Amino acid sequence: MDNYFNYFTEIEEHFQRRRGTTLLLSTLDWALIETWKDAGIALEAVLRGIDATFDKYERRPSKTRKVNGLAYCSQEVLAAAEDMKEAAVGAATGKPAPAGIEASEIAAFLNRCAEQLDKVGAKKSAVSHSDKAAHALIVDTARRLRELASSVGEKSTSANLEDVERRLTVMEEKLFAVLLSSTPDEELVAMKGEADRELAPYRSKMTAPQIEQLHKQYVHKRLLERHGIPRLSLFYM
Repeated sequence: MDNYFNYFTEIEEHFQRRRGTTLLLSTLDWALIETWKDAGIALEAVLRGIDATFDKYERRPSKTRKVNGLAYCSQEVLAAAEDMKEAAVGAATGKPAPAGIEASEIAAFLNRCAEQLDKVGAKKSAVSHSDKAAHALIVDTARRLRELASSVGEKSTSANLEDVERRLTVMEEKLFAVLLSSTPDEELVAMKGEADRELAPYRSKMTAPQIEQLHKQYVHKRLLERHGIPRLSLFYM
């Protein structure tokens, strides 16, 4: 993927530039960026979609409603992605190489995540029976992060980075699953209700599968935030 390590920040900064403010992205916005990243939508397509959305907005005679979130750009982002697929042969030339990153930076990030999990694990050391599985997995994940940090090669090739990212994804998915099972139903219902309210203004702009995926990503992100679990992805370095 183009600009692998800048995917999140470039989207955030481009959206802020086009909007003309430093409006902070919401949980919904970050979850939406994740759905684009997971779907393999190129950074260029996202930026084009944002531009197209604001270009249309600026041509409107009435601007009473502002573009307050990335979800407003969803249709144009998908359209841009489709256009790029159709022009794949021509788009394959002239692309910049993915930004490099030092192995020491990856190791430092992994160790920071392990330290944060240590703190969460310490808080959960005196846990109820239902939380024991979560505590055990948090402790084990911190250990595996340190092992991964020590095994990162001296030179970070694209293949190595993809392997690290896959391992981190597996770790995070396991954490999410155990936290989901140990969280009281009332709290999960509240999170899902919050996601529904956040998504309400954008439902007409997205397909049902998009809404379903975004809803899941939103709850995923909120659940990890609630427990103080760091995001295990090189995108969050």
